[in-house]
Amino acid sequence: MQRSNASAVPTKTYNLAIYLGLIALTTIVTFMYLDINMMEIVLSFPQFISFFVTNFWPANIASLPTYLPYVIETILFAVVGTYVSAILAFVLGLLMAEQTNPFAGFRVVVRALVSFMRNIPVLVWASLLVYIFGIGSLVGLIALILATLGFLTRSYAESIDEIAGSKLDALKASGASYWQILFHGLLPEFAPAWLNWTLFSFEINIRASSILGMVGAGGIGIMIQTNIRLFKYHEALSLIILLVVMVLLTEFLVNRLRRAIS
Repeated sequence: MQRSNASAVPTKTYNLAIYLGLIALTTIVTFMYLDINMMEIVLSFPQFISFFVTNFWPANIASLPTYLPYVIETILFAVVGTYVSAILAFVLGLLMAEQTNPFAGFRVVVRALVSFMRNIPVLVWASLLVYIFGIGSLVGLIALILATLGFLTRSYAESIDEIAGSKLDALKASGASYWQILFHGLLPEFAPAWLNWTLFSFEINIRASSILGMVGAGGIGIMIQTNIRLFKYHEALSLIILLVVMVLLTEFLVNRLRRAIS
């Protein structure tokens, strides 16, 4: 037993050395391919700090009340986008889950549609929609719904399959109909997972709706972008601080709500 343990130590050390060597080699090759000079980054960091302190500090807090409508708009983006996406994603989740949709071909079509929406980032959706509809709040809302819909549908479908596969066998064995299984078995069991995924998506949407303005889709992001372009760095910093506080407060409230429900 002692010999086997002694021989295992050099083997683990050898494997760890191989892994670390591969990581180091991959990092070096990546930096060379992307033409990244780490020394230049390190040397330019003090210049970045100097520029930030000189131009951005201190924040112009006095102008924050004028941006309150944009903060409200950003929060409403997340609320409405999550609300609409949660309803649509529940329907698509039922159609995508194996246990609630027996038609394999239909499931494949739904899964392909959901994968298409999920794999396009929200900023790409917003950039495409700006070219179609122009700059405005509607663009940001539609982009947020499309991106959130793909994420929530897959999350809901996986949760439904886990519940249906383990806890609904008794209802099926007793001869319950599809709708009886759905309303009396699936929905009560799925409610906690639905709530957790929806709250998590709301957290993500607060951040996403904050940066949608970078592509002209409304919200607080458009004011940050505008102030930076106009070299109003002090006002831009105040908006960035406000954005960070808003995101942290949202995370705190959502986590408290999640713990209270669970």
